[in-house]
Amino acid sequence: MSWLYGLLDLARERAQTALRQVYTLRGGTRQAMVEREALASEQARRLAQLNAVERGLCFGRIDDGSGVSSYIGRIGLRDERHESVLIDWRAPAARPFYVATATDPGGLVRRRHLHLKDRRVVAIDDEVFDLERMSEGERRTLVGEAALLAALRRGRTGRMGDVVATIQTEQDRVIRAGLQGALVVQGGPGTGKTVAALHRAAYLLYTHRDTLERRGVLVVGPNAMFLRYIGQVLPSLGETQVVLTTVGEMFPGVRAVAADPPQAAVVKGDVRMTEVVAGALELRRRVPDGDLVVELDGLALRVPHAVCASLRERARAVRLPHNMARKLFVTELLKELARAETRALEESLHIEDLANGDPELEELAQPLDLEADLDELDLELASQRLWGEPAVRRAVDALWPELTPQQLVGDLLADPGALWSVAPPGLDWPSLVRPAGSPWTVGDVPLLDEAAELLGEDDSARRAAGRAARAEQDERLLFADEVLQSTGVAEEGVFARADVLSERHADDGAELTTADRAAVDRGWAYGHVIVDEAQELSAMAWRMVMRRVPAKSLTVVGDIAQTGSAAGARSWGEVLDPYLEGRWRVEHLKVNYRTPVEIMDVAADVLRSFDPAQEPPESVRSGEAAPRAVRLPAAAPFSVLPDLVAGELAALGEGRVGVVTSDAAREEVGRLFPAADLDAPVAVLTVTQAKGLEFDAVVVVDPAGILGRSPMGGRDLYVAVTRATRRLTVAYEGELPPVLSRLATESTT
Repeated sequence: MSWLYGLLDLARERAQTALRQVYTLRGGTRQAMVEREALASEQARRLAQLNAVERGLCFGRIDDGSGVSSYIGRIGLRDERHESVLIDWRAPAARPFYVATATDPGGLVRRRHLHLKDRRVVAIDDEVFDLERMSEGERRTLVGEAALLAALRRGRTGRMGDVVATIQTEQDRVIRAGLQGALVVQGGPGTGKTVAALHRAAYLLYTHRDTLERRGVLVVGPNAMFLRYIGQVLPSLGETQVVLTTVGEMFPGVRAVAADPPQAAVVKGDVRMTEVVAGALELRRRVPDGDLVVELDGLALRVPHAVCASLRERARAVRLPHNMARKLFVTELLKELARAETRALEESLHIEDLANGDPELEELAQPLDLEADLDELDLELASQRLWGEPAVRRAVDALWPELTPQQLVGDLLADPGALWSVAPPGLDWPSLVRPAGSPWTVGDVPLLDEAAELLGEDDSARRAAGRAARAEQDERLLFADEVLQSTGVAEEGVFARADVLSERHADDGAELTTADRAAVDRGWAYGHVIVDEAQELSAMAWRMVMRRVPAKSLTVVGDIAQTGSAAGARSWGEVLDPYLEGRWRVEHLKVNYRTPVEIMDVAADVLRSFDPAQEPPESVRSGEAAPRAVRLPAAAPFSVLPDLVAGELAALGEGRVGVVTSDAAREEVGRLFPAADLDAPVAVLTVTQAKGLEFDAVVVVDPAGILGRSPMGGRDLYVAVTRATRRLTVAYEGELPPVLSRLATESTT
């Protein structure tokens, strides 16, 4: 492999040289500067990609019937003659490596899997499709075992690895499916649906680079721990224009991790919450009970009730978001207050009583008509002056306040009266009530997003600031270019660019990538969205996701049988048809590569207990030990867990143990393993946290508590017992739940 790594090093050197050369360019028009910036960005991206594929650069070779051999790797490489010597795994020419089977080899004679450590080949696995067409010498070189099973037998590392070398045929169909429309990947535990979806993201970015690189790809996972687990997959495949997030993090500025109680989760996830949020906003658009009266400098500024009501209806009628329509309402109300001020001033100056029959004072006693003399300029100036008065601002804000989503939703959930008045019939609004200032929950985030859609943002000040900033930037560029030209600093390399110098002078920070900009922009329109553990999303969460992908290009990954959220999906049609009207398709993954047959038999019993119609995926391998149930002592039951887990680690030799507990037992069990996380030999998690993860051995603690947590308890237990790749132990108190009766039972001493 040294020759391929030599080409990789050469490609890196060329990218670095090109990047340095771009940075030494100077002068020219602003257009030229923009073009140089784009070229620099492209070279930097290429360099990052080349650095990311060091590990396992080449992992396969295919030999066809004509004697031609092709090497398959993480990226494509060409030699000095510009001939392809390493095929990118996403390229059409690489597909036979993934789809060839004994019954349909697609013209291949052999498929070879290469295992590298550092830059050396340490193992080879061969699969032969046509032994008769191989020479005797080639036959003598055949070695190895199936690459997939070898990968499964390796110990877990605490992070998901890519499976680019072991993609199976049904996974390849998912990865290479078209960009348009929605693809649902329905697969039970261990079918590789998550890693196939991540490889699909890399494939789509490779195949549709022009479309997706500008808009980026969004991956929505079930929790932060899951995102840590999968975080290295896409960089290892050379892709960085991907935003990883959870539902609780999809609203900028909020990082919600707490879950609502089941009943509150159901209500917050109900699509009727759109009516609740909209109703709460209408409550904030008020008119005074009588006339609006503002006391200012001894004058009473009075705007009739009917006028206030008319202004509110005019602002509503423009159908702009609340904060943008507020500008119209405020502008018109200020004009009315300006007129009211003029009338009040006129009344204060009326001196009819002072005349007292004196002919010389009669002229002064005539009524004034200052209001008639007001023109638009006068009104505008008077309005600006009034807007600076605190009493006026308070009066305006009381009628049509400027609101943030946090204010609207937070105030609503802390106000039983408001909830009662806006909730549609049949909605269990009392379950939503909570104290003011409570932490945000995951179920709140779609409500915040809904509120943001209704509220909008008056961005006129921001747009004006942007225009001013661009003008200032042009001036800085001109000044910086003159400095470089006059001092000769331009000859010194990377800092010799006017735009770099001006940016450093302005201290605006580093240039943001597409992923950086998308992650902080709630209104960003992604080119493609991947939703993993998608069965957990509520109807309100789906509204939030769909706003972020106007083209409705999605990959929806999940398993209806594993729905743990009380607000989650009962069918894919239920959550997708409101947006796609049947324009979605399903790929079923039916082969379980992760879970041994013995453990899957236990899981199948659990599955049948809550959904007899569901068929579990078929496991392709046997485990190394029969799954078991261990009765915990009645006194201090969890005290024996450290020894139990230590025994599992010893039996593994290498690998990791996941301790999956009920929510009720999580804190107490966690204290026994203070250093437990994904990077440690032992991780302690609830079922929700364990979704999408896998461990060499799993110890399920308190199965009765998992079953009884919510109406979805059976599904939660199904998830818990299918996280293991090698060994399963269930630790229980009292009586073992009947659904686990297949397990051989032991007692601790």
